[in-house]
Amino acid sequence: MDKEYLESLKKQFQYYKMLGDKTIDQLNDNELLWQYNSESNSIAIMVNHLWGNMMSRWTDFLVSDGEKEWRSRDLEFEDDVIKSKKELINKWEKGWQCLFEALNSINKENFETIIYIRNQGHTIIEAINRQLSHYSYHIGQIVFVGRMIKGNDWKSLSIPKGRSSDYNNEKFSKEKSKIHFTDEMLNNKK
Repeated sequence: MDKEYLESLKKQFQYYKMLGDKTIDQLNDNELLWQYNSESNSIAIMVNHLWGNMMSRWTDFLVSDGEKEWRSRDLEFEDDVIKSKKELINKWEKGWQCLFEALNSINKENFETIIYIRNQGHTIIEAINRQLSHYSYHIGQIVFVGRMIKGNDWKSLSIPKGRSSDYNNEKFSKEKSKIHFTDEMLNNKK
């Protein structure tokens, strides 16, 4: 088992969670429920889908199929499931908690376990990478919708427009070091 790789994956998940956290923090109840049109997903719908996916994929991660019988995926996309920011945050946190508990259960004794999702076998790394890609896709959508809603009031989640030179100058003024790119961001969450 490559412990360093697993730690890097955990940091990637933390990074995407942070992007979602910082987007959700900027929005009120109505903004989280806003839909561009009837065919588009609100942030609340996307969070509900992520929650459903996380609970299904990561509950009993090592011993049961990742597509649980109790999951109702189609209902995750209904626009009236989450009605408030408080409800949204509760589901968001519960999903991430389930994911991180599952990741923390991986060790050298169970690392060779084959993980099934809809009866398709995955190595643990394949299963994790599949979910990392899926979550980053939807969190990118969440950030995009949040940015559209806030317009000029949007607080940048990365390097603000027109500030790349300042950012690079600050980075290159430091000694070279071996750190994960998320370490500084995750240590300065708020």
